[in-house]
Amino acid sequence: MTFPYDKARLDALVADVEQRMANVEQTARAASQVQMRSRGLTQADFAEISRFANSPGAPKELKDLARRVDAGEMSWEDIASGRAVDDEGVQKALQTGVPDLQRAYTAIQAGDDPEDVISAGTPRASGPRDDDDEPNKFTEDAW
Repeated sequence: MTFPYDKARLDALVADVEQRMANVEQTARAASQVQMRSRGLTQADFAEISRFANSPGAPKELKDLARRVDAGEMSWEDIASGRAVDDEGVQKALQTGVPDLQRAYTAIQAGDDPEDVISAGTPRASGPRDDDDEPNKFTEDAW
């Protein structure tokens, strides 16, 4: 039985694999140098969440969750990290923000800068519009 490839063909295949491995290693090194845009939530962020959750404009579910955090049952860090994701109260509170999250997702998918969406609080909706030519919301840059 003979081998279907001659030595030259086999050497070429090995060289191709080695080159691809070198490319993978180079890409991995480059990826490890990428700086994340966000380092996560800071204590100031958690304080702002708490202030909002305890404000008169917060949804009832979020206020209930804030009372539990204030009572020491869990922390905002537990909620943000996902450690409290199975908690029914956390799920109810998070569901109240789903429409805003959907608008944020739509804005990001439409090309809005994520930092701008976050800083705006209520993102500029870039998605489907209510009527043919008029925007849903007017922003300063709409003019």
